[in-house]
Amino acid sequence: MSPATAESRTALGDHVMKVDHAGEHGAIHIYRGQILAARITAPDLVPELVEFKAHEERHRAIFAAELGRRGVRRCRSAWLCAIGGFTLGVVTGLLGRAAIHGTTAAVERVVLRHLAAQLAALAAIDRAAATAVSQIVDDEQRHFDDSARHLAPGSACHRVLDQVVGAATESVIWVGMRI
Repeated sequence: MSPATAESRTALGDHVMKVDHAGEHGAIHIYRGQILAARITAPDLVPELVEFKAHEERHRAIFAAELGRRGVRRCRSAWLCAIGGFTLGVVTGLLGRAAIHGTTAAVERVVLRHLAAQLAALAAIDRAAATAVSQIVDDEQRHFDDSARHLAPGSACHRVLDQVVGAATESVIWVGMRI
């Protein structure tokens, strides 16, 4: 393997770690916003949201540790993820239970697809990055499953949130991969 090839493979792993770290940072802020608003609109969901936020904090720590091991700085999109995530969390939290579940399901649907693609791309070229990604998949799947089971799939709220939140999540990932 030529040095340029090895370098480009490491660069892909570095970049994925940066973007995934920023994404987890955004997810933490979505849950912070939802927890704040859900105290009014759906107080019985707060313990689940706190648990999901704890998972995301653990995920962010996994990626932060891998970034530190690699000597790579965090993604410049982290601030965008934090501001956008908190705003999305507060707005959907104020809209109530269906919007909270719909937001989590939409975000996780996109995230799970990206994680699967990352694992496929990294498995043979960057074992450490693939290991970091694989450590979070089960939690993200659980967040999706737990939220999706509370949704009425044909409802207008679900359709709109799935499209809007899904597109916003895709956009943030797209931007993160390019800066």
